[in-house]
Amino acid sequence: MNRFYNPVKTLQGRGAVKGLSSFIKELKAKKALLLVWNECVCENADLKAAVAESRETEFKTLVFDRSNPDTGDLYNLYTSTKDEGFDLVIALGGGSVMDMAKSLCCLYGNELSSEEEVRSGIKEKRFTAPTAKWIGVPTTAGTGSEVTCWATVWNTVEKGKLSLESHNNYAYGALVDPQFASTMPPSLAVSSALDAAAHATEAYWAKASNLVSRTYALKAISIIMDNIEDLFDKEKNAQAHDCMAQGSLLAGLAFSNTKTTACHSLSYPLTLKYGIPHGVAVSMLIAPVMAVNMAAVEDMRPLFAAYGVASVEALEEKINGILDLAGIPHGISRWGAERGDFPLLSMSCKTKGRIDNNPVDLTEETIVKILNSIF
Repeated sequence: MNRFYNPVKTLQGRGAVKGLSSFIKELKAKKALLLVWNECVCENADLKAAVAESRETEFKTLVFDRSNPDTGDLYNLYTSTKDEGFDLVIALGGGSVMDMAKSLCCLYGNELSSEEEVRSGIKEKRFTAPTAKWIGVPTTAGTGSEVTCWATVWNTVEKGKLSLESHNNYAYGALVDPQFASTMPPSLAVSSALDAAAHATEAYWAKASNLVSRTYALKAISIIMDNIEDLFDKEKNAQAHDCMAQGSLLAGLAFSNTKTTACHSLSYPLTLKYGIPHGVAVSMLIAPVMAVNMAAVEDMRPLFAAYGVASVEALEEKINGILDLAGIPHGISRWGAERGDFPLLSMSCKTKGRIDNNPVDLTEETIVKILNSIF
């Protein structure tokens, strides 16, 4: 049985952020928190016009510039904003900003007095009744967070990753405007785009995969891979950023119903231990995890066709070539990994809800082999 659900109202394309005022009007928001990665995004003319049109809404702007935020960051944001009475949070940033925005919506209405209460509440899935709505305006093209209902929050105390999930916490709307992402340096644009490709790939083979998710996934991959190298071409750069935004959105829709699998599960410890940017870490894992999963996936041909390759080996070569173009090291040894780390590291690679969503069960021995393959 194929089943798909995603309620997010979505506008995509240059100038999409102009639609913010109509979303705010529909929500009848009285007080909105504008959570931004940098104050410079507030100077965008289309955004300023949309805010100015929302005369009946009071706005407060707060900068949040942390990458890979943890439960301490979330608790600090909560304590500094919980008494303001926000009924809307507008996230302008990458995945980290959107993760914090959607998390705040679920924390508001709870009386929390410590970071530990935040951590335990996420683990016990107690934050499922948001008291505020949120709108996502991504400034990167890769996370797809604007159309999913879960947020990644790092647990640096216990050296792991938490997911705050609530099907009641999809965004009211997503405004996917490539003019924000066009200022990204090529290395970040490539890393983000490959993260989106991983989202789509994993949505194709996840245990919860369905007809709609697979359709979105294949289109996302083909758009990204057909245009990613144009990010390095000044004449084609603007169009390439629009294509990355399209691909990221479609990939987000794809995995919004499936979640991710082993690629993401194995990538989290690589980011936490070695500081490998998430998109880079997960992209290096696509080919080796695909090799393990091939026997369990009914038809891999559409996936290979979307990538424009005929084999796993060719896919690995293609991804590494793109990373080379961006000047990004591939091979985790170049990020400080040592083979002696792998037996212990493999025990941290089994993120619940991700590793068990993979079509093939991965033993710690198999995980070590995968890590060795990208050494």
